[in-house]
Amino acid sequence: MSSLLRRIERGQSGKSRAASLTDSESRLSALKTRRMPPPGVKTQHDTYFDLKTRVQNRLLAELDPSMDVSKVGEVRRTIQELFEQILAEEKIVLTRPERVRLFEQISAEILGFGPLQELLEDDAITEVMVNGAKNIYVERDGKIERVPVAFESDEHVMRIIDRIVAPLGRRIDEASPYVDARLPDGSRVNAIIPPISLVGPTITIRKFSKIPITVEQLIEFGSITSEALQFLKACVEARLNIVVSGGTGSGKTTLLNILSSFIPADERIITIENAAELQLRQEHVVTLESRPPNIEGRGEVTIRQLVINSLRMRPDRIVVGEIRDEAALDMLQAMNTGHDGSMTTAHSNSPRDTLARLETMTLMAGMELPVRAIREQIASAVDLIIHQERMRDGSRKVVNITEVTGMEGNVITTTDIFVFEQSGYDGGKVVGQLRPTGLRPKFMDQIEAAGIHLPPTIFGISRRRRR
Repeated sequence: MSSLLRRIERGQSGKSRAASLTDSESRLSALKTRRMPPPGVKTQHDTYFDLKTRVQNRLLAELDPSMDVSKVGEVRRTIQELFEQILAEEKIVLTRPERVRLFEQISAEILGFGPLQELLEDDAITEVMVNGAKNIYVERDGKIERVPVAFESDEHVMRIIDRIVAPLGRRIDEASPYVDARLPDGSRVNAIIPPISLVGPTITIRKFSKIPITVEQLIEFGSITSEALQFLKACVEARLNIVVSGGTGSGKTTLLNILSSFIPADERIITIENAAELQLRQEHVVTLESRPPNIEGRGEVTIRQLVINSLRMRPDRIVVGEIRDEAALDMLQAMNTGHDGSMTTAHSNSPRDTLARLETMTLMAGMELPVRAIREQIASAVDLIIHQERMRDGSRKVVNITEVTGMEGNVITTTDIFVFEQSGYDGGKVVGQLRPTGLRPKFMDQIEAAGIHLPPTIFGISRRRRR
């Protein structure tokens, strides 16, 4: 492999318009070409992959290793000129569609992420799942389907994984067979390889929209109502501590992005994540990312360490991408020590389960605190839980907006402010709406003290009833 390819695999983001082969029959059958055979070779026909590999290897050998690979457009034009030259010199005769397809695939191998490039550029696809070299699935409109795209071999998949993780300073090998990473556009990547994975190298990519989802789109998709969103905006501006909960793929990070957009621009925000995904638009944002241990087992930086360090960075808000371990204790401490308006996400099945998980994760810190003390910390720190679910039709909806009201005995008490009421199915789609329960949260005084006045109709309270 040339030094240029190594440089590209280490640092190139892959922004070309590469498209992988989409006809599964064509991928399996031979693409026969009429050409003059190279010296010493008697065969008259090559398979498509043989042709692609031969042209690609010669192109890499002829590219200038000192070329500035950060200039993608310039590199792509150079590749195209050499590509045309090689086809002419070897007298390879291809139809125009075959020529375009071959060039795009070779460009994807050099500048992008190989067969995945086409899938990553398809805005309709929200998730890409590679189960070994020959089985690739995607998620469209909340439904999983197999696509007629494949890698050449497990080694080919490994090259693409290395290309993703190398620029981030991360590694994946038999000693460390799985890794969390991200693409240049912020899309989340998880890779796991043999011997842990028995089906070959596996890649899971949670794609992020190139243009972040807006408040209007969230309402249009039916994920939340305008009244509930107006209430949440007031909660963020009034500096309430919020936990966004839900299962995998329920849209927690997307909602956290929306909520973070409500933070005033004059506040200092510290974000802490395993792989930087949040797309905050404010100017005064410091993004921190955890780091796994190196090959010697040293140098690890955990979410917990970053949360502790962030307290010394004069934050107005601390936004943690996800709490999944003993960092919960430090997050609760931050919320209870003057860092109001902090936000995080957590995996759970319901608002009540969110509280139980916070309790369990706090116990993981090994501080041997009594359960009541932990529950008092949670009840004092967390003001609001927003729970999301992924429905049967693949849609993502906010199903609970719940206030944490305090303690009664040894039990944390909560009050539902908004609840999703499902009324049935229509054409395979879930029908229902997020409705107010008619109860006003106890922290309304805090919202009004911030100069925000919400109409009682948001909570389903009519003016007549209020009188």
